[in-house]
Amino acid sequence: NGDSPRMEDMDRSNLPTLVLLPGMDGTGELFEPFVSALKDVCDIVVVSYPCDIPLSYIELQAIARQSLPTDRPFVLLGESFSGPIAIALTALCLPQQVGMVLCCTFASNPRPLFKHFGFLLKCLPMNALPTGWLLPVLLGRFSTAHLRAALRQAINQVRPEVMRSRLRSVLDVDTSAQLGQIEIQSIYLRATDDRVVPKAASERISQLNPKTQIIDIKAPHCLLQAAPEEAASQVIKFLRAIAPP
Repeated sequence: NGDSPRMEDMDRSNLPTLVLLPGMDGTGELFEPFVSALKDVCDIVVVSYPCDIPLSYIELQAIARQSLPTDRPFVLLGESFSGPIAIALTALCLPQQVGMVLCCTFASNPRPLFKHFGFLLKCLPMNALPTGWLLPVLLGRFSTAHLRAALRQAINQVRPEVMRSRLRSVLDVDTSAQLGQIEIQSIYLRATDDRVVPKAASERISQLNPKTQIIDIKAPHCLLQAAPEEAASQVIKFLRAIAPP
């Protein structure tokens, strides 16, 4: 019957807007497979960070905050590098925020041992990262030519000093206290084959905020890129669960 509203249309008017905060590249372009898999079920805002200016977590948080809807309910999704930004913003108890999704991320430095080697960051050959050891670490056995090309394209837009600055920020960040204050519903999408963020990072999030539901998905660190359908299905389920009746 052409007159009956489709589930997607009913959802779209009913579901909160999904605001996506990107991984370390900051371009927002790598969300494309995930956005596609969401099939217009809700309104989406993709935040991006400058590729040419090194900015601190506090400065990037201010950029992200400017993109948040003030006139309708929204859910904040923080991917990888942006998890601490999502946590810090959520802890502000913004009136329209109704949920948080964390994906392959951390509340504080996920590899504490690396903190002792922070001084080596200035020696790292950032230009060689994408084609060298980084892609196998990010994609593992889920690597495809298409995913490798998309990652290269995103990372190559970011100036080496910006990437270096973001890596340094990860070593020092700690949003544990803010995470413990968060009351709204949250889920954590955890990749079973994540070689970047260890399981200990999600377990720590669960300890600090026991209400956060952990959902395992067969994927590498680039979960939203390698398993977009499964990720979209879990996020849509979450949005429907917290949408007003």
